[in-house]
Amino acid sequence: MGNKPGILLVNLGSPDEPTAKSVRKYLFQFLHDKRVIDTSRWIWCWILHGIILRIRPARSAKAYSKVWGDPINDAPLVAITRLQAKGINDEIQDIAEVEVAMRYGNPSIDYALKKLEDKGCKQIGVLPLYPQFAGATTASVYDGVAKALVKRKDIPELRFLRHYYNDKRFIKILSKSLKRHLQTLSWKPDIIITSYHGLPQSYVDKGDPYQKECIETTELLKKEVGDLGSKIITTFQSRFGPKAWLQPYTDKTIEGLPKKDIKNVVVMMPGFSADCLETLEEISIEAKEIFMDAGGTNFSAVPCLNHSEEHTKFLSNLIKERLLVGWL
Repeated sequence: MGNKPGILLVNLGSPDEPTAKSVRKYLFQFLHDKRVIDTSRWIWCWILHGIILRIRPARSAKAYSKVWGDPINDAPLVAITRLQAKGINDEIQDIAEVEVAMRYGNPSIDYALKKLEDKGCKQIGVLPLYPQFAGATTASVYDGVAKALVKRKDIPELRFLRHYYNDKRFIKILSKSLKRHLQTLSWKPDIIITSYHGLPQSYVDKGDPYQKECIETTELLKKEVGDLGSKIITTFQSRFGPKAWLQPYTDKTIEGLPKKDIKNVVVMMPGFSADCLETLEEISIEAKEIFMDAGGTNFSAVPCLNHSEEHTKFLSNLIKERLLVGWL
């Protein structure tokens, strides 16, 4: 048998440190991606450099510092993705090499590809760790891999996984995760919110399938959990800038619930494969504060699937079935 194929696990990324300087560097890379911001460069670069990169880094650094833990360690997203990779490696190390990359920040896609190539991998499967496809996430990973390889004379055979939002095993794991979390609470939720990262409405209007895939994930989950499904709704978080984003907005929805006598809320985030700033700070801290200040009684966020044994085995099987088939 020749050299083993490689598997590249890719997530969004985080700053190297919870500091304004590090966040500025990260945001510079992230917000220059045309997949993320498709506004005219003449307009956007002025806004980005003249306003956003002057104001946002300090504010975001404070948010990161709330969830980072020891500053000498990786950000939660990077740390968890490394643990996911370790678990997957334990499952498939006999048949494939595994490396981690971040679309923005470190470890970079270029760095991880070089590591796989140094191990002799001539075939590389790429797993973007986004259950639902979006141009701003999954397609941007495609771009990142292409950019890393564009100057090389010899490139590996490549495969990409587009999505896994409707995989029955994924839905079952989400269902079990939700039910387990509810068992840890001393109260019952009046409503369960599935909150997904937002996207400008204009992107969906231009053909991005992300909203449809998010809604279908929730609908499949509602069927899987049985009677509990009647309590589940879908919202979108993390909107940015003045444009209209996918609605309903998570923060506005949560703020208005106590007025409707909905005082006990659970939020889960099926679009995130690992806990990160958007789940640990934006939902578990910020959204909770919004809800309690509005008159709520109980609020709880369901942890992401992270590096749980079930999630690790699911991702490992997905890799074997969709990325490695025919290469072994």
